Amino acid sequence: MTTMSPVRKMGRLKRPSGQHVLRNRELGLLLFALTITLAALAIVQFAVLGQLEPGMLTLVMGVMSLIVVFHVVLRFTAPQADAIMVPVAALLNGLGIVEIYRIDLANKVEGWDALSVKQCAWTALALVVSTVAILLVRQHRVLQRYTYTSGLVAVVLLLLPMLPGIGIEVNGARVWIQIAGLTFQPGEVAKIALAIFFAGYLVQHRESLSMVGRQVFGMRLPRGRDLGPIVAVWVLSMSVIVFQRDLGTGLLYFGLFLVMLYAATGRASWVGLGVGLFVAGAVAANFVLGYVNDRFANWYDAFNEDRYNEIGGSYQLVQGLFGLAHGGVIGTGLGQGLPYITPVSQSDYIVASLGEELGLAGLFAILCLYMILTTRGLRIGYIASDEFSKLLATGLAFVIALQCFIVIGGVTRVIPLTGLTTPFLAAGGSSLVANWIIIALLLRLSDAARSRTRLVVA
Repeated sequence: MTTMSPVRKMGRLKRPSGQHVLRNRELGLLLFALTITLAALAIVQFAVLGQLEPGMLTLVMGVMSLIVVFHVVLRFTAPQADAIMVPVAALLNGLGIVEIYRIDLANKVEGWDALSVKQCAWTALALVVSTVAILLVRQHRVLQRYTYTSGLVAVVLLLLPMLPGIGIEVNGARVWIQIAGLTFQPGEVAKIALAIFFAGYLVQHRESLSMVGRQVFGMRLPRGRDLGPIVAVWVLSMSVIVFQRDLGTGLLYFGLFLVMLYAATGRASWVGLGVGLFVAGAVAANFVLGYVNDRFANWYDAFNEDRYNEIGGSYQLVQGLFGLAHGGVIGTGLGQGLPYITPVSQSDYIVASLGEELGLAGLFAILCLYMILTTRGLRIGYIASDEFSKLLATGLAFVIALQCFIVIGGVTRVIPLTGLTTPFLAAGGSSLVANWIIIALLLRLSDAARSRTRLVVA
């Protein structure tokens, strides 16, 4: 006589639900990313100091614990959210802290004066803010109600650096504000507000923008009355270039609007018209504005000896290129290169710093992480059930991709150099906070899209 096994007595063992599978997968990948970060930090300390320094290790572990807290919050508030984005963002953030710390060691900077310590503090703040965003924005469609409010907030944020008393100029660009000794770049948050405004506006006016117009040479051109939005954003972008002396931010805002406009209408004529407007504006700025002309000249004539020796010339660009060449295919190794001899190697040139010490292979891996982050965001837009979610997810994902292209393209001399920061990697608190908010919003959109899909299938 056979006896029934304990498993049969209890019935079938329950498999983990879909949401638990996603969150468990996220936790596993997150622990792997944190392990890589701590291992890289230990390698830097052994290479530069010859021993482990527990202070920085403890600080980084404390910051990383906040990412685990963020993961726990997702388990209860967004269980169906994408499982890949948080580990990828955490790994990029961690590698940035490690490289910034490595340059701090070379410059013999300690305490609060060290940018790596400030980056840890900003990372903690960014994680707290993104956690609050997840908790507050339970229904993403609520954001659509604040379409024009978001547009107004974006304009106000862009104007803040121009106000006397709080606006300050850094490296020739007036894009910063200073309050109580703390500096912040409001334009980083403005890009999120603009994405919400563009998504809401394009949903409301999609029909007139996509279906009305004249056929010219097989291409449907928009009516004159419909040109208002694109002209307004073009003027806004040109104003950023002219008054705030920030070529990269102007390009970022205009590129964001064009991509979302194309996603909403599917009309290539809008893209062609927008690119033409921006090129015309950039060419005019090249002839009228001296600093724009200098950026272009340093780009196409970087190895000119006079420009290389000139203050504000191409020295930074050339040093970054030499650093990338020094790294070769596999890099010099963490702590073994000379990234600190390039100006602002911890912020604008963090990609060149990592490229020197990790080589082409390491830099390619970092680019793959950005590609994964972007494609996951675009996928969220693809599976979303409503037009507002589709456009918002597409815009937020494209912001990360375009910002990477502008920065890395400038460092590698593909395009003229601008002053933007590499998302999650570069030293810069305002950029870090804004990009973690983007991750939080994409996770909320992902959870809503996946939950909707499961309901439809059921």
